[in-house]
Amino acid sequence: MTQTAERALNVTTEAPPSGADGPVKRRGRLHLENVQVAVMSVENPSPEVPVTPPAQPAWAATTGKVQWHRFAILMIPAAVVAAVLVGLTAEGSIAASISVSGNAFEVTSTKLRGTGFEQFGSIDAQASRAQHPVAVSVIRNATLQSLCQSVAVGPFTLVLRAGAGSTPVSADNLVVDADQLSGDATFTNIAIGQDAGTLTEVPGTSGASGGFGEQADTIVITDLRQHTWLTTAGTFTLPGLSLSFSRSGC
Repeated sequence: MTQTAERALNVTTEAPPSGADGPVKRRGRLHLENVQVAVMSVENPSPEVPVTPPAQPAWAATTGKVQWHRFAILMIPAAVVAAVLVGLTAEGSIAASISVSGNAFEVTSTKLRGTGFEQFGSIDAQASRAQHPVAVSVIRNATLQSLCQSVAVGPFTLVLRAGAGSTPVSADNLVVDADQLSGDATFTNIAIGQDAGTLTEVPGTSGASGGFGEQADTIVITDLRQHTWLTTAGTFTLPGLSLSFSRSGC
């Protein structure tokens, strides 16, 4: 580019002026535009065609951006399912996946009264994968007079008592998984041997389709004693609650 510019700037021309005997040499300079053209011709062999800058990669325009419509499509169904599960668990309509402890506990009550009763078989499992066959008793609304619950903790026994006064313990959507139960029971409008998958006394709760089940409109059990692996409830009200350790249980 430098040599071309120098040649463009220093030019010798010959022109015979009028009245002269011979040619006269003249030195002059080209216009600045000519120099610029010469320089351009070196940088771009075709000055009439503009140089096109290289195109950016397709991904450069979207780097760091989130496809929000795709994110919403994935998240909305998951949020709906989670909300339904949380709602049903809070209402006691379904039992969350719970690993039971290695210790069952005793539950006693001088009298249990309930409306909306279902019962069917199931399996409770520990984290160690040990399994316990249980009878699942579900009561839509229940009251328990003089409730006592005890469980072994090392060499001691933890004892919980409530409802010994005029106000009994109350529970909604009570679910009890027990492998032993005793007492004097009275049922009204009971159906024994019904398909566990078709039970309807407690909306949203039933056993495995084809399994053995029973249900009744009401249930009353006096001198109740249960050997229980798991108890859940939508609400559980314990008036006069007391908790202590002792050498003996309920």
